[in-house]
Amino acid sequence: MYLPDHFAASRQEALHRLMREHPLGMLVHPHDGRFDADHVPFEYEPGEGPHGTLHAHVARANPLWQRCAPGTEVLVIFRGAEAYVSPSWYPSKHEAHRQVPTWNYEVVHAHGTLVVHDDERFVRGLVARLTRRHEAAEAKPWKMSDSAPDYIDAMLRQIVGIEVVLTSLVGKSKLSQNKDARDREGAAQALEARGHDELAQRMRDPG
Repeated sequence: MYLPDHFAASRQEALHRLMREHPLGMLVHPHDGRFDADHVPFEYEPGEGPHGTLHAHVARANPLWQRCAPGTEVLVIFRGAEAYVSPSWYPSKHEAHRQVPTWNYEVVHAHGTLVVHDDERFVRGLVARLTRRHEAAEAKPWKMSDSAPDYIDAMLRQIVGIEVVLTSLVGKSKLSQNKDARDREGAAQALEARGHDELAQRMRDPG
């Protein structure tokens, strides 16, 4: 990943936040001399290992878990807030006309090695944790016990657990840090007016 110093995100807390708030990761892995990718919601455990561990599950019908030998090196990409930025949003553009369009975004590249858990206990615990987290905002959160045990047992048999033991985290926050304060604020206001509240807030407080 091209990473100029002024866009490098090095604070581990900020990287962890992005992974928690945007848990759908792109899992990139080798296959027959090429690369393939699966889009999987992950649970991040920062306390497991020096850089943390990612937990997820895939459909048993997905060949990923059989293609990748234990210890296969993989990359998981997490994308945060992102949007197009028009040069017209910069006050300085209207004075000197020396601005161009760009795209602002936040990403984390999580490198690690893959471990497969074809294990009912692992999968059941993971599904329970993911469900509690993502159902928490619902008025009446769904839980596994809402369904008949034999139905849940059958569903769990159709998925396989995976784990990515992380070896490094690389973050990039392209948030107009290379612009002066009034141009950055002008772009943030325009993004906010277009419903990109998260990105606007991140531009004002890159962390």
